[in-house]
Amino acid sequence: MILRPRGTVSAALLVLALAACSTGGLSGEKDGAFAPGTKPGAEAVDGLTVGHRLMAAGEYELALRAYYRAAGTQGATVDVLSAIGSADLKLGRLNQAEQMLRRAVETDETFVPAWNNLGVVLMDRGKYGEASRVFHTAYALDSGQSDAIRQNLRLALAKMKKPSYAPSQDEQFKLVRRGVGDYLLLTKN
Repeated sequence: MILRPRGTVSAALLVLALAACSTGGLSGEKDGAFAPGTKPGAEAVDGLTVGHRLMAAGEYELALRAYYRAAGTQGATVDVLSAIGSADLKLGRLNQAEQMLRRAVETDETFVPAWNNLGVVLMDRGKYGEASRVFHTAYALDSGQSDAIRQNLRLALAKMKKPSYAPSQDEQFKLVRRGVGDYLLLTKN
């Protein structure tokens, strides 16, 4: 066992504590009282963008938090409401997802992703007739351009005619998310 004088250990701890308290922390940055690596005055990334990235990575709870942050800064826009509903759906919170997606379509009756995603929630809840009508609306608003919405409508009609119909692995309902001017597809597994 090596014995060191008490003063050496105490002095080393004091130096480390003082370095951590300095304006640059232990990093040597002298920008102020911010955490190392942050830039004061830098613009934060949009909560919707962060949420979409987290959804793509399968981090639905974190995405939901990012979407709520976006709601705090942007308000309850159709994009934010639809995103929150989609995250709730991925988390299996069907009641909350349905409520948010209904609010989204009330906010903007022409927002195709919200209509489609509401249809997916209704299918998961066993409301096949209403889901079919919702998919019809989404398909009409989209002018039949989205293959995912067409497939969702086809599956909903099949399920409505034969409730025991179980789609194959390739025929799962798809969520639709709007990115920057695009429709991006997320498969529901």
